[in-house]
Amino acid sequence: MNQNKIQRILIAISGASGAIYAYQLIKTLKEQTTHNITVVASPNGYRIFKEELNQNISDLNVSVISHKDYDTGCVSGSSAFDQMVVVPASMGTIARIAHGISSDTLTRAADVMIKEKRNLIVVPRETPFSLIHLENLKILAQNGAIVIPAIPSFYSNPKSIEDLVNTVNARILDHMHIPNNLTKRWMDND
Repeated sequence: MNQNKIQRILIAISGASGAIYAYQLIKTLKEQTTHNITVVASPNGYRIFKEELNQNISDLNVSVISHKDYDTGCVSGSSAFDQMVVVPASMGTIARIAHGISSDTLTRAADVMIKEKRNLIVVPRETPFSLIHLENLKILAQNGAIVIPAIPSFYSNPKSIEDLVNTVNARILDHMHIPNNLTKRWMDND
């Protein structure tokens, strides 16, 4: 992927706990890149974002599309969206994406990313995983999606919740091919 190209990135926020992952990722993308960021959220995604962060998704100062807007580019294979990250990804959303149930803008956009073989990253935020969850994640991985569970690392000696979140977001950005220095890398001496 051309790192110099301005990309259109869709951040999808579903109804799982962990809105801070989406918030910090969007904040980093806005501060450190010139990419065009669009957000779509499920109704529960909106609610949980407000409950966990005490702010509205509309306060992010990015383009926000409705979860029921089928007259938007991300629901068509001819759209120019380059990448999509579902963060946090509820297991219900993962199941619908894995089985091609495009019941809203979020799941239809993910379906488009899979069928067009574009970069789709899902960040499940659930524990423990049931066999059903694992099977759905396996289906997504077999269809080209990248699965990055919201499992922070600790070798960087994080000092805050934001530091912990950034250990996951650094991996997300790595798989988006977006350079970042959000966290200390394993065995980095810097």
